[in-house]
Amino acid sequence: MAPRANWKGFLRLSLVTCPVALFPATSDADKISFNQINRKTGHRIKYIKVDAETGEEVASDDIMKGYKVDTDSYIEVTKDELDALALESTKTIEIDQFVPKSEIDDLYLVRPYYIVPDGKVGHDAYAVIRETIRSMDRVALARVVLTNREHVIALEARDNGLMGMLLRYPYEVRDTADYFDDIQDVKITKDMLDLARHIVEQKSGHFEPDKFEDHYEAALTELINNKVSGQPLSAKARPRGDNVVDLMDALRKSLGGTKDAPAAKAAPAQKPATKSSKPKKRKTAPGQKEMLLPFSGAKTAAAKQEAGRAKKPARSTAGGRARKAG
Repeated sequence: MAPRANWKGFLRLSLVTCPVALFPATSDADKISFNQINRKTGHRIKYIKVDAETGEEVASDDIMKGYKVDTDSYIEVTKDELDALALESTKTIEIDQFVPKSEIDDLYLVRPYYIVPDGKVGHDAYAVIRETIRSMDRVALARVVLTNREHVIALEARDNGLMGMLLRYPYEVRDTADYFDDIQDVKITKDMLDLARHIVEQKSGHFEPDKFEDHYEAALTELINNKVSGQPLSAKARPRGDNVVDLMDALRKSLGGTKDAPAAKAAPAQKPATKSSKPKKRKTAPGQKEMLLPFSGAKTAAAKQEAGRAKKPARSTAGGRARKAG
């Protein structure tokens, strides 16, 4: 199925305008989702809109918006009144300003979109805007209306297209002081930092999202496939953390006794832990690729894992129900 645009209108930079469509750059469609069902019948649950006081069902035509001003008092707002608030950005993404990308705080980032030409016309104007943004090495700040709300959107060139990132308004961002002011100001020794830095060096790599593992999604896939096929379910023990009280001891244990671990000045000399001649095989959740950090045999493990990869459960209404409807 072809992707569906969330918005269609025009992209404008001063007098340069082109028709564009806006598509979500991310999707949760491949994630497993559940419906609520009646335990006794197996039928799906349906929600009905009712009057909170009378309990009677209310037809869609009789439902309107209201703003709560008191405990039981609302100001009614009609659709016509809301439509009268229509802004220019309802149909036009108007570029207002260009700013360095590094100045945009991550707290303000909301959701990415792809912006593409809509139709066969306007590709030249689209290319002019895209290459202007790319050549300036900046992002363009504009405004767009989505779901009846005006949003600030940051546009940047990406490959041969444009990506737009919705941004939050200042009133949507909470002040760090409300959360960080009570954090204790503790003294950290150089030995602690040296050990911690060594752990970071051990775990350093590159950003490779293709190797991310969604362990919960894999566990759900295994659970549902087992239930569909009638396989017994095995209870898995929850992992228990080590009861380490001393911070320096915790840092040393985190290093796992590596040969080049920096020694703390105040710590007594200890025999270095011997490494096993064979690398430990990492356990990977079913249905997931192995996260190939710098481990020996990574390519071989990935090939084997891909061959035996668990499939997503089929959404069948015939064989997949544990309870027969009716």
